[in-house]
Amino acid sequence: MTVEKILLVEDSKTETMIITKILEDAGYTVKNAASAEQAMERLHGFKPDLILMDVVMPGQSGFQFTRTLGRDPEFAGIPIIICSSKNLETDKVWGLRQGAKDYVTKPVDADLLIAAIRRLGVA
Repeated sequence: MTVEKILLVEDSKTETMIITKILEDAGYTVKNAASAEQAMERLHGFKPDLILMDVVMPGQSGFQFTRTLGRDPEFAGIPIIICSSKNLETDKVWGLRQGAKDYVTKPVDADLLIAAIRRLGVA
């Protein structure tokens, strides 16, 4: 599987701009959502190859939304990488237990983010 389309779920406009530029510079097509609710709307018209998920967002957290998507047969096959400023080991373990395939901390290092995508064997 090749990653071409990525859904970035991030409520910070600054982080959205930074991460979108990193991904677009690496050749990916990126759609953005500022909340889990908006991401669900985007998912119905845009089937991404990968989701980058923030944790702290208005409404449903990224941990909750990761778990929700993992239980939905329509979206369960889409790999999720959590991208969060929550950088404690317990946060990382919890994120992976919710169904994320990897966990990258913010501020995002471009090389580490692209490496995380490639580690999934989908880039």
